[in-house]
Amino acid sequence: MPRPLQSGRRKLKALDCVLTLVLPQSLEEEVVDDLLRHPEWASGFTITQVEGKGSGVRLRGAGEEVRGRARRVQLQAVMNADDARALVAHLRGGLAKSQIAYWIVPAIEFGRFV
Repeated sequence: MPRPLQSGRRKLKALDCVLTLVLPQSLEEEVVDDLLRHPEWASGFTITQVEGKGSGVRLRGAGEEVRGRARRVQLQAVMNADDARALVAHLRGGLAKSQIAYWIVPAIEFGRFV
């Protein structure tokens, strides 16, 4: 189990998981704005344009129908596992039935080259 990092006398939360959200492009700004309003959950994240295929993915428009894949946005954040679950619950409450897929996996190690 990762130990919390210490900064002076204040304990920081352990960054022990990676939350991945895959959502329709139309929800990108709404979800990003929500994350920016709650920096206590995720202080940073990465966004990538991706395409998705699966039984729960609705294809919109002729281009997606022809390709057989839906354009999506993938957002990843290294964060505390309890915060990841709280964020997912928050998003689920406000964006139910919105075609968002998510998964949470352990982060073995996280750092920066500075």
